[in-house]
Amino acid sequence: MEIYGDEYFMKLALQEARKAEEMGEVPIGAVITHGDRLLARCHNSTEMLTDVTAHAEILAITSASQNLNSKYLGDCTLYVSLEPCVMCASALRWSQIGRVVYATADEKAGFMRYGKELLHPKTKLEMGIMMEESAKLLKTFFANRRR
Repeated sequence: MEIYGDEYFMKLALQEARKAEEMGEVPIGAVITHGDRLLARCHNSTEMLTDVTAHAEILAITSASQNLNSKYLGDCTLYVSLEPCVMCASALRWSQIGRVVYATADEKAGFMRYGKELLHPKTKLEMGIMMEESAKLLKTFFANRRR
């Protein structure tokens, strides 16, 4: 049994998403790992920081890069609760991250509308881990905001 597998790290990303929700942020969370080592744990902070670029993925890239003392994350994996947007996918490309795992698709703003080519050519991509939990969290958040 693998203790620190994809589901374990995606659960951590969803914990971060719940923190974002509690703060009134869009509930998206991200973690970056290097093997079994957790390098970064972040959530959307655009409202708190008054910064449209403060997406969970961007903050996680910064934290992981500082933790490794390297701008390149080729041996790392990003786990994120929602498909990254184009801005985040571009930042992931520049970081040369080795692998991206996301829970649920973002039909409106996800980078896959433009193709996997937005990521670095060596980046492996996986999706659908804990998709239902992530989708439910997002749907509930936006339904509550419309009330």
